[in-house]
Amino acid sequence: MSGHSKWSTIKRKKEKTDGARAKVFTKIGREIMVAVRDGGPDPASNSKLKELIQKAKANNVPNDNIERVIKKAAGGNDGASYEEIIYEGYGPNGIAVVVKALTDNRNRTAGDVRHYFDKFGGNMGTSGCVMFMFDYFGVIIIEKEDIDEDKLMEDAIECGAIDFITDDEEIYEIRTDANDLGAVTADLEAKGYTFVSSETAYIPQTYTRLEDEDSMKNMSKMLDMFEENDDIQGVWHNWENEDEYEG
Repeated sequence: MSGHSKWSTIKRKKEKTDGARAKVFTKIGREIMVAVRDGGPDPASNSKLKELIQKAKANNVPNDNIERVIKKAAGGNDGASYEEIIYEGYGPNGIAVVVKALTDNRNRTAGDVRHYFDKFGGNMGTSGCVMFMFDYFGVIIIEKEDIDEDKLMEDAIECGAIDFITDDEEIYEIRTDANDLGAVTADLEAKGYTFVSSETAYIPQTYTRLEDEDSMKNMSKMLDMFEENDDIQGVWHNWENEDEYEG
């Protein structure tokens, strides 16, 4: 299966400052609120909420925070109404970029996204302009330390995984159908595994290298701007040598 998640990108997100981690909590909390309103506050009957609770725990969100957000959303006492929007575009030298937003102001978020693309040498495209270059999967990341590879592979397949990737020195990557992510994660958790992350992702089918310093600098800054925006829930791209840029 073509396309690989970038562990360097995942690590970068995990090594945020306290302030940035608080921003991650805010973003996941917003997703939980939408999931509760759409499917109710019980994760046993709301697979999306179950998936997000697992995602929150993987990002070290305290249980009290998770429960507070669920209770608040169930009570309907937050006036904001969020909608999910997918933006597509190109970074420097044609790097394909997919941006997922959860916003209560479509015009504000679209303006921000367009500005980030334009500011750093890219451009926002129309719906479908790059999506055909990505596959949508559930992605579970488990650290290799003290894990029996054969046993994990056997357990993952038994739990419903569709791919098992071992080529990174530090982690195993388990892929699922996007709709099965919550169930597979829960089944693996029941078998005693812990996760670095568990979430849906757009995985590039092919990657593009950036060769010059300016393009790499602009692409890195563009990604930082997206991640700093509270409306942006996720950014995926096909920049191959991101882990080689140290700016």
